[in-house]
Amino acid sequence: MIYSGVFLATKEQPPFSLLILVLTAAIGARLVAMTLNRIVDREIDKHNPRTVRRELPSGVMNLRQGYGVLLAGLAIYLVSAKMISDFCFMLSPIPLVVFVVYPYLKRFTPLAHFGVGMGLAMGPLGGFFAVTGSADRLGEALLLPLFNLFWATGFDIIYSTLDEEFDKKAGLYSFPSRFGKATALKISAFLHLLAFIVLVALVVISLNALIAVPFLLLSGFLLWFEQHKAEDVELAFFKINIVVGFSILVMILVSV
Repeated sequence: MIYSGVFLATKEQPPFSLLILVLTAAIGARLVAMTLNRIVDREIDKHNPRTVRRELPSGVMNLRQGYGVLLAGLAIYLVSAKMISDFCFMLSPIPLVVFVVYPYLKRFTPLAHFGVGMGLAMGPLGGFFAVTGSADRLGEALLLPLFNLFWATGFDIIYSTLDEEFDKKAGLYSFPSRFGKATALKISAFLHLLAFIVLVALVVISLNALIAVPFLLLSGFLLWFEQHKAEDVELAFFKINIVVGFSILVMILVSV
């Protein structure tokens, strides 16, 4: 989705060097986010049958190596942000704050799912700022991150249904563990409805192109299909979501 933000901002072919820097920044940021999550949750993962085979709880990787991966990802992210622009480098600590706070949220609140949504929402916003180098067009930039917020929060709730029973026993907060799976999936469906409404607004306000409509409808169908197949988390979370992301990228590309 970060490239969706890039092409939404530029409306033309961006320099290849910028595309590479945006990619490396995204890789570094994702590495930081995932590694922090694994480090913070290593004791929880050790007792969860679904996660016990992850690198840290299984002993495949020790904690020192984990911190090494974290520092490598941080270096890639910060250097890439600096090479894109001073403005992006100035904003670069903001996602890091989200990455640090998010893993702890499920110990206190079921709203932890929105931490995932917030983290992924910053991707297209970062791509937009990589092109503009300023906040002058901030209003234009907000619809795509808002879509990401609702979309990612919704699919994280679906994913969390895998840990409903474990979360209850461990005293962790998630919508499935606190409100039950059925209610959690209704909340997820509502968030995906909001995501589609925001996507419609994006097409009308920012893209304003009839050629976007088939991809808008495809994205809406995929969001519905993800909810329809929510019981099959492997399909809904790992496969349908990928197609949603590509559908939106193509929608923006053909429109601009």
